[in-house]
Amino acid sequence: MPVKPSKVVVITGASAGVGRAIAHRFARAGFSMGLVARDAAALEDVRDEIEKLGGTAIVLALDVADAAAVFTAADRVAATFGHIDVWVNDAMVTVFSPTWKITADEFRRVTEVTYLGFVHGTMAALRHMRPANRGSIIQIGSALSYRGIPLQSAYCGAKHAIRGFTDSLRSELIHERSRINLTMLQLPAVNTPQFDWARAHMARAPRPVAPVVEPEVIADAVFEAVCKPAREYWIGLSTVKVILGNMVMPSFLDRYLAKVCIGGQQTDDPIGPDRIDNLYEPVHSLHRTRGSFSAESGTTVPISPGTLDRWAPYAVTLLGGTVLGLLLVWAWPGGSRAAVRAEQRRTGRFEAR
Repeated sequence: MPVKPSKVVVITGASAGVGRAIAHRFARAGFSMGLVARDAAALEDVRDEIEKLGGTAIVLALDVADAAAVFTAADRVAATFGHIDVWVNDAMVTVFSPTWKITADEFRRVTEVTYLGFVHGTMAALRHMRPANRGSIIQIGSALSYRGIPLQSAYCGAKHAIRGFTDSLRSELIHERSRINLTMLQLPAVNTPQFDWARAHMARAPRPVAPVVEPEVIADAVFEAVCKPAREYWIGLSTVKVILGNMVMPSFLDRYLAKVCIGGQQTDDPIGPDRIDNLYEPVHSLHRTRGSFSAESGTTVPISPGTLDRWAPYAVTLLGGTVLGLLLVWAWPGGSRAAVRAEQRRTGRFEAR
């Protein structure tokens, strides 16, 4: 007879970083769980940690790009524990590189894991949650699902796709009057091992864009999202600023990010020829919760349901202030318009308006 605990969660990308921290958080709450990632040995380590924290887990070593494997894993979790209450999609891979240096195969691989892996996990969860008409699906997103940044075009494209997919599904569930909760968490930069093992076509090693938070911050937010469902959660003021700023002045952000985010995503350390990455195969030696940037990482940040109706007044104020400022600069004597006219008088050139 299968054991039927009170709560069961499945976590993809559970071997390291945010996924590992999420597993620890749910273990402390007494959950049973299915741990999904490619590295079986790393997952066994996580299972040991979970049992010491009071949880129970089974190891499901697979690649989320393989839809059939994900569906089989979901069936195994349900058969072992009786049901699935929560599914957390977190698995990802990335390539730090200018777009023109990324190969088509590398783009495909990032898309298959980081986007389609979420699709496969969501479909697997729905197969078990829809008949019961209950459950929570958590999509680990990013501020970059609203605003792409340089050197991460493959990853940003995948995160944008996840948001579009999730929005479509949410409307379908509403139409069906489903009681399944669907929440996307938009993250700031997080101190995970990805910067040590991600593929990179750059001169210097990658790093997160400051400000940075520890993975445990995200784990707490995920648990809160399960306990208090909302459409989205925006984690950290930097996430709020990026999302609202891109809505109000995307062209400004184009230029600002071009200026600060190339060097801002690289350390001073050159990438050696012996660097290994986890794009196609796991890197067995680097599985841990935190990355290499704890010295600058925060452990507390604001966590807020990120609904536009909540933040619209701030966005309108920001937009109004920006437009007013531009108009004042343009109209003020000696400002942009006056300077243009003075230059036209000096040169004798007048542009058509």
